[in-house]
Amino acid sequence: MATVAEGLEPEAAATGDAAGAAAVDAGPGAAPLLAGKQLSLDLYPAGCQRLLHLCAQPSQLLQVEFLRLSTHEDPGLLEAALARVPAHLPRLRSLVLKGGQRRDKLGACLPGTLTSLPAGLSGLGRLAHLDLSFNSLQTLPACVPHMRGLDALLLSHNRLSELPEALGALPALTFLTVTHNRLRALPVALGALSTLQRLDLSENLLDSLPAAIGGLSRLSELNLASNALQSVPASLGTPTDPEMPRLLLTSDADSFPVTPWGCSVTLARGVRLLFPAGATTAPVTIHYQLWPPRPGLVSLGPHDSLLSSVLELRPHGLTFWQDVSLWLLVVPPRTRLCREVVVRTRSDGSWSDLETFLEEEAPKRLWARCQVPHFSWFLVVLRPVSNACLVPPEGTLLCSSGHPGVKVTFPPGATQEPRHVSMQVLRMAGRELRALLGEPEAAVSPLLRLSQSGPTPFLRPVTVQLPLPPGLTGLDLDRSRLHLLHRAPPEATWDDITAAVALEVTHLYARFQVTHFSWYWLWYTTKARVGDLARKAWERLRLHRVNLIALQRRRDPEQVLLQCLPRNKVDATLQRLLERYRGPEPSDTVEMFEGEKFFAAFERGIEVDADRPDCVEGRICFVFYSHLKNVKEVYVTTALDREAQAVRGQVSFYRGSVPTEVPEEAEAARQRKGADALWMATLPLKLPRLRAPKGRGQGASLSLAPLNLGDAENGFLTQANLLSVAGRLGPDWPTVALHLGLPYRELQRIRHAFRDDLDGQIRHMLFSWAERQAGQPGAAGLLVRALEQSDRRDVAEEVRAVLDLGHRKYQDSIRRTGLAPEDPPLPGPPASQALA
Repeated sequence: MATVAEGLEPEAAATGDAAGAAAVDAGPGAAPLLAGKQLSLDLYPAGCQRLLHLCAQPSQLLQVEFLRLSTHEDPGLLEAALARVPAHLPRLRSLVLKGGQRRDKLGACLPGTLTSLPAGLSGLGRLAHLDLSFNSLQTLPACVPHMRGLDALLLSHNRLSELPEALGALPALTFLTVTHNRLRALPVALGALSTLQRLDLSENLLDSLPAAIGGLSRLSELNLASNALQSVPASLGTPTDPEMPRLLLTSDADSFPVTPWGCSVTLARGVRLLFPAGATTAPVTIHYQLWPPRPGLVSLGPHDSLLSSVLELRPHGLTFWQDVSLWLLVVPPRTRLCREVVVRTRSDGSWSDLETFLEEEAPKRLWARCQVPHFSWFLVVLRPVSNACLVPPEGTLLCSSGHPGVKVTFPPGATQEPRHVSMQVLRMAGRELRALLGEPEAAVSPLLRLSQSGPTPFLRPVTVQLPLPPGLTGLDLDRSRLHLLHRAPPEATWDDITAAVALEVTHLYARFQVTHFSWYWLWYTTKARVGDLARKAWERLRLHRVNLIALQRRRDPEQVLLQCLPRNKVDATLQRLLERYRGPEPSDTVEMFEGEKFFAAFERGIEVDADRPDCVEGRICFVFYSHLKNVKEVYVTTALDREAQAVRGQVSFYRGSVPTEVPEEAEAARQRKGADALWMATLPLKLPRLRAPKGRGQGASLSLAPLNLGDAENGFLTQANLLSVAGRLGPDWPTVALHLGLPYRELQRIRHAFRDDLDGQIRHMLFSWAERQAGQPGAAGLLVRALEQSDRRDVAEEVRAVLDLGHRKYQDSIRRTGLAPEDPPLPGPPASQALA
C-alpha cells in the first residue's frame, strides 16, 4: 500500500479484486481499506475509529485474517478498538500493532502508546503472528502466553526489563525477537519452547543466560549481539535436530561453546566459524579476541600488505577431527594483478599461509575462507602470487603462473628427501627504473624470490631461467652491461654475482645454476655500483606514496582528525570530510613502508587533552598499513589564554617510535628533508578565541558527586573520564541524551536551567544520567552504544579504550593473586611495547 501524507486522505482509486473479494470504502473519495483478507489501517489517520466503524458492519470483517493498526492513537480509543477484535475478526491470523511511524524533531522514531492488551485477545484461537514492536510495553501483556497458536512473536523496541515464566507455555512458537529492550535476565521456562528455531535477544542488558536455554532442541539461530555477556552456557549447541545452530555474538562476549553436534558462529567485525558435526569429541569452550595490528604481532613479507586485524582463537594448538572453516572479512585490495589474498597463521613459533578462497558478498565486502588446522593467531595479507611444489628425489619443474618465462628445473638427485619450494615474481615499471637511474636504456628482468623448507643446500645445481630485461634479445645485448644480482637475507645488500656463475644467454632468456635459494635479479645498465642501485629500486617497490591530513571539526575545533592516506584517495576523502571538517591543504607526498611506525606531535602551545592508550608523552602513535584506515580523532587543548586571542599551533608528523625528546620545530630536519629525515610534514591548527558567555557561572552550582560507572571486571568510567566525555560532546549532546533514553521534556528542562551555558547543559545531562545508572551492569556499554548511534564514534572509541584498559588491569590483578590462569603470551615483543 502506498504511503499517505499525514493528515491527507488518499485519492480515490478504482480497485478490484480478481477473486471477487469484498472491498470496504474508507469514505467518499478514498481508497478501499479492506481488500481480500487484509485490513491495513496503520497508515491512515484515526485508524481506531475506522476499525470501530467497520465493526458496526460485522459481516464485512468475518473473512479478515491480517490486521495492521498504528499505536499512535489515543490509549483509550486503542483499547476500545482492540477489545472488539475477538468478536468481529474470529479468523484473524496476523495482528500487527506497531509504533514508530512518527518521528520527533530530531528524526528519532517515537514509540507507540501501547502499554497493555485487552485480556479478551487471548480468545483469538487462530492467531499465529503477533507484532508489538516500537511500543511502550514495560511488561508482557498477560493475554500473550494464552495465545497457544502463536508461531511468531515480535517485541522489539519496547521497555521490557523481564519476560514472564508463563512465556514457556507457547507450544507452537518458532520465532521470538526481543531486541532493543532492557532485559537483564531470562526466565528459566524459556528452555521449554521446544519448537523455537530463531531467538533474537540482541541490544539488551543480559550478563548471563540460564542453562535451560540449552533445552531449545530445534534452535537454529541465536543472536546475543550487544549485551553484557562474558560467556554463554555450555548447554548451548546440543541440539537433537540435524540442522546446525547459528550463534551470533559481538565483542562483548569473548567465548562460546562447541559440542560434538557442531555449530555456525558469527562474531564481531567480520569473523565466521563453521564447526561441522564431529569436529570435537567433547564439549569445548572457545575464546577469541581481535587485536589491533602492530609490527610485533603482524608477520609481513617485504612486499606484503595487511588486509585485516589479528584474530586470536584459544585454546592454542587445539586440533579438530573434522575441518573447521574460518571466514575473515577483509578490505578489498585495490588491485590483484599478480597478487593473491591469503590467510596467514602462526604455528610452532612461525607463520605459514593457508589455502584461501575468496567469496565476494558485495562490491566492498570480501571474505577470505580457509580450513583451520589448529587454533592460534590469524590474519589476512595480500602477497605476490606464490607458486609452490614438493620436489621429490626424481626431480621436477616449477613454473611461475604469472610470468611463464620464469622456470626452475630440479634435476634428479637434487635432494634425498622431498622438500617444499616456492617462488614469487615481481615486476618493476620501466618508467620508475628510468626515473631512478636517469638512464633511458636501463632495464631489469622480473624480480625472483625462491625459498625452500630448511636451510640445507641442494645436492645438485638447480637451473633457474629468467626472461631478459624488456626490449633486449640475446642477439643485440652488450654482455658487459648485463648483471645478475643476488640478495641473501638477513643482509640488505645486493651482490653482483655475474662473474661467479656461468650465465647462459639465449634469444629471450638467461639461465644460471644455484645450490641454495634467495633473491635474483637481472639488470642491464651502464651504471657502476649496481648493487646500491638495486637496493634503492628494491625499496622503491615496497614504498607507498601517501599524504597526511589534519582537519578540525567545524562545530568543535578542539576535535582534530589525523589521517594518512594513499595519494590516489586524498581527493575523494577530502570531498567526503569537508562537509563536517575544515583544515589546511594535505601535506606534500611522502613515502612509507608497509607496517612503518610514525607519530604526530602537537606543537606551539597545543597539546592532547586526554590520556589515550596510543598516546605517549602527548604524542599520538600510528602504524601505517596501506589498505587499512590510518585515521585517529583526538581532542586538543592549550594552556594559553584563549580569551585573549586565538591560539595558532601546529601538528608535525615524524617517522619511527616516539623518542625521548622531539625538537619542537625540527627545523634542521625540515631543511634537509632527505629520504632518511625523521620529519615528514607540519600542518597548521587554530583554536579560535573564546568568548565568555553572558550567563557564565550559572551552571557552577552543579554537584559532581564522585562515582564509578561500570564494574571492576569490565572497566570503570570515573568522574574524570565522564568530564572528558562531556568536554567533547558539544552541540551533539541532545542526540546522545535521546539515545541514552532521556525523555525530551527532560532535555528541555536542562536547556532552560542552564541556558547560555552549554558546558553546564552537557555536564548536568551526563552526570544526572550516570548517577541513576550507578551500580547497574551494562551502563558503560549503554554509553558507548549511544555515542555510536549519535555518530560520535571518535568519543565511543576513546571510552571503549578506557574500558578495555580497565579490563586488562583487572585481569592482570586476578592473575597476580592466582585467581585466574595465565593467558598464552602474544607473539612478538611484550604487550607493553605494543604502542611504541
